[in-house]
Order: sequence, then structure tokens, then C-alpha cells
Amino acid sequence: MPTKLIMPLLGEAVTDATVTKWLKAVGEKVEEYEPVLEVNTDKVDTEVPSPTSGVILAELAKEGEMVKVGDVLAWIGQQGEAVPEGEGAPAQPAAVAPPPAQTPTPSPASAQAQPAQAQVQPAPIPAAAQAAPRELGFISPVVAKIAAEQNVDLSHVPGTGMGGRITKKDVEKFIEARKQAPPPAAPTAAPAQPAPATQAASAEKPAASSLAGAYTVVPQTPMRKAIADHMVLSEHVAPHVSTIMEVDMSCVIDHRNANKQAFSAEGANLTFTTYFVAASVAALKAYPLVNSSWSEEGVRIYNAINIGMATSLGEDGLIVPVIKNADNLSLLGISRAVNDLATRARNRKLQPDEVKGGTFTITNHGVTGSLFATPIINQPQCAILGVGMIQRRPVVINDPDIGEVIAIRPMLYLSLTFDHRIIDGAIADYFLAKLVDTLRNWS
Repeated sequence: MPTKLIMPLLGEAVTDATVTKWLKAVGEKVEEYEPVLEVNTDKVDTEVPSPTSGVILAELAKEGEMVKVGDVLAWIGQQGEAVPEGEGAPAQPAAVAPPPAQTPTPSPASAQAQPAQAQVQPAPIPAAAQAAPRELGFISPVVAKIAAEQNVDLSHVPGTGMGGRITKKDVEKFIEARKQAPPPAAPTAAPAQPAPATQAASAEKPAASSLAGAYTVVPQTPMRKAIADHMVLSEHVAPHVSTIMEVDMSCVIDHRNANKQAFSAEGANLTFTTYFVAASVAALKAYPLVNSSWSEEGVRIYNAINIGMATSLGEDGLIVPVIKNADNLSLLGISRAVNDLATRARNRKLQPDEVKGGTFTITNHGVTGSLFATPIINQPQCAILGVGMIQRRPVVINDPDIGEVIAIRPMLYLSLTFDHRIIDGAIADYFLAKLVDTLRNWS
């Protein structure tokens, strides 16, 4: 009897994933525990192993398709075995059911422009002519909220996301089209005639691009789509405000130079990120309101301090592994965690749970030469710290012996971008000043 290869639970609160690559083809032999395919969830690639030895009899999900925990991904058995009847079709059904017989059949021109057709859909279709409800699949909280506030029936909104998923953009386009549509005509004895096909095709034709010249389309990866969705969501839900301060890193540099060898003997590379994490912990302890997230029931202030550190993966994007309970770690412990997570992030060896549960994020954009930036908050957190490049430049300092003098110091800018729903400018400045003071007076 063939064996099912089921989408496993990869971590707490992980309900779905995207198939990124099949490592075995139909008809190919596979050993027990040998990887069969790769899936991506929260920007983490994970191999799904075979539960048995045999031959791949059927693959039920395509690359780029979203699957849920518990879905059957493939059948594995012996050469010549048949897949159980009804189990050989792809797991994901078509996103939209075909229209009933009484619905006017669209012309070929309008059928080819189906995505745009959704954008210009007029007033609600009379009940007698509505299509049968379809399976909506996963609906994100932001989509559900917008639909509830705007009284939108999501069964009428075509989804353009992966696997037919309804995105926030789909709902917003539907709402905009509904606003622009003319009011429905008064009921008459005869049903309203559909617009001529030529007019529909004209209305649905997308505007020509104003950019001239040839171009190359680079397909969006699951990671890039996840980043895009997360960034747009963050800007949409949280009013972003940034405050910027500078800090003299002389004491940190002196401490690092004096202790690098000792840390190396303990198997840890003492990086500047270690100090930024430790200083953030000190500031979060002093101002715990920043270690929080917004909710309609009230601001949730978290007991644990879990620091996320944005890690670049080059052209593939970035990922944010989380140092859990950073407030319980020594400087050596933080250094080891930073080294371990950064290395495994770049080698694509993180586990899904290791990019979840962060309460505050640090992004060190200074490694590429940036002086300061205003990064986007990593939702649902309250704030994100941007760290610029350490730059030696002249500053005015107050020498206890000779008074104010101009001296060359290693300076860097720190930016705190925060959710103005949760904290105001004064708290943000107090927090950032505490962080600056910790770094400036490191001992």
C-alpha cells in the first residue's frame, strides 16, 4: 500500500508553507528519511524527508504552491503500485468555481483580462445570478479586518496571491472599483444586458507603462513576496516615527580590543552586534513599554526580551533570527548566540521557530556604509533600532582638564523607528538616550 508524504508541522503557529523545490521526481527512488522536497515558511527553507523507502508515485503540489500542515504532498510506494483512487490530483483546488449556466459567458477578450475584470466589477450581482461560494483558503488578519470594516463579501473578491490567496491589494482594488461603479439601475421587468465585449475589454485593458525600453522580468521568490507583504502591512497598520542620536564608540572599541582574544578562546567572535544587543537589553529593561506590541485590548508588554537581528542574505533578501531571553545572557552568551544564528541564517540552516517570537529588532545597515536610516518596524513589535556605520570624524568634547576641544572620535548614528500608537516621542528619546549612554560609558 503506498504511503502518504504529509506536510509536517514545522514549528509553533506554522500553519502553511510554500513548496520551493522538488528534490525527487516521479518515478525516482528515495530512501527513508531522504529529503524529497523543500518548503519555505517565514523565509526559512526546510527539507521534508520521506517517511519510507520506495519510489515517488505522485507529486500533488507544484513548486511555488502554498500547502497547509496535514496536506498530502506526494505518494511513495513500490514500482507499479497505483495511487488510491481520487488521490492523484493536486491538493490545491482551483481558486474560483466555474460560473453557473445562467451567468453570461465572457468574450475571449474579457476572459484573457480576468485579473483586471475583477477590478472593474460593478455593483453586487443579483442573488439569482451569483456563482456558488468558493473555498477562500487562508485569510490574513489584515484582509479580514478590511473586509469587515468595508462590508466586503470575500467570496466575490478574486485572489491574485499564491494559490489564489486573497491579498490586501485585491480587497482594496475591489473596494475602489465598487466606489467608482455607477449606482444600480432601478429594477425593471427585463434583466440588464451585459456591456458589449469591446467596451469591457477596453475598460479592463491595463494602462501602458510610461517607461520605455526593453526589460527583464525577475520572478518573485517566496522570500521576496514574504518581505513585501510584511513591509506593506507594517506601514499600513503602524504610524512610523523615527528619532536619531549619535554615540561615541570609543569605550566599546577599547573593550572589544581588550577582550576579543579571550572571547575567541571561548569559541565566540566578539562583534559589535553583541554590544548593540546588550545595550538594547539594558534600555528595554529601563523602558519596558518599548518591549511591547499593540492590540485592541491594550498594549501587551512582554516579560521576556527576545532580540531579533536582521541578517542579510545578499540578493535573496534578509531574515531576522531571534535571540530568545537575551536579558538572561551574559556578553559571552549573547556573542555566542549572535555568531550561531548569523552563521546558520546565511547557510539556510535556521528552524522556523528561530525566526518567531521577537519583541524588538536591530538592523545594522552600517555594514554597507550607510550612516543612518529609518527602517520599517518588524510587526507586531513596537520599535526597531537602526545602527549606522562607525565613522571617525571631528567632534567637540569636554575635556576635564582643558575644557571644550575638537577631537577625532569613532562616531555612529542610532535611529529608533517606533509605533506612535504605543509610545510618544519623549519615551522614545529616553529609551534611545539610555541605549546611547550604555554604549558611550561601556566598562
